[in-house]
Amino acid sequence: MSVETMYTLRRAEPAFRDLDRVVLRTAAVTDDGDTMPAGAEGTIVYVAPDMHALIVEFAAPEGALVTIPASAVSPADPRVG
Repeated sequence: MSVETMYTLRRAEPAFRDLDRVVLRTAAVTDDGDTMPAGAEGTIVYVAPDMHALIVEFAAPEGALVTIPASAVSPADPRVG
């Protein structure tokens, strides 16, 4: 495979996928009304087809779900956890 082909394939990969670990860039409100602070780490459980919105689940409070734009999270450090 050429370098150009690899670059094209890499560019086509989605930024986030289901079960990716992410960190909130800013505070967010859960679907139940709790506030998750910036820096909270969670797991993506749904990526919208247009890849602009995500649903992220957090361990505490148990089962907390946040629906947020993809720009509101960063990938978590893959070496942790």
